[in-house]
Amino acid sequence: MLVLTAPVIYSMIIPAIILDLFIYIYQNICFPVYGIEKVDRSHYIAFDRHKLSYLNSIQKINCTYCSYFNGLIAYVREVASRTEKYWCPIKHSIRKKGLHKRHKEFFEYGDESFVNDKRNNVGG
Repeated sequence: MLVLTAPVIYSMIIPAIILDLFIYIYQNICFPVYGIEKVDRSHYIAFDRHKLSYLNSIQKINCTYCSYFNGLIAYVREVASRTEKYWCPIKHSIRKKGLHKRHKEFFEYGDESFVNDKRNNVGG
């Protein structure tokens, strides 16, 4: 029964590769314009589990897929958090799970000093 889910799981590689490509293009065009430091993709995506001799071929393929997909999500999150810090560093009014590390540096929700902060006088 588990093998029947494989096509669904592995079909996600197509949107993942498209996302990877678009994030690459996005940060290479936009980050230099905004003066945002680019995210080094290699710090997030690691392919090393396939070297483990105790894994069979299917397990190695599965580990490679998970390494890519989870690393990609972490990489995209870092790009998104740097973008959010630049454009809208305001905390949310409700507490959310899984906030990125930059969120603690953001302005408090309702803190109007954000509008007058020179760093945030973009687009307005």
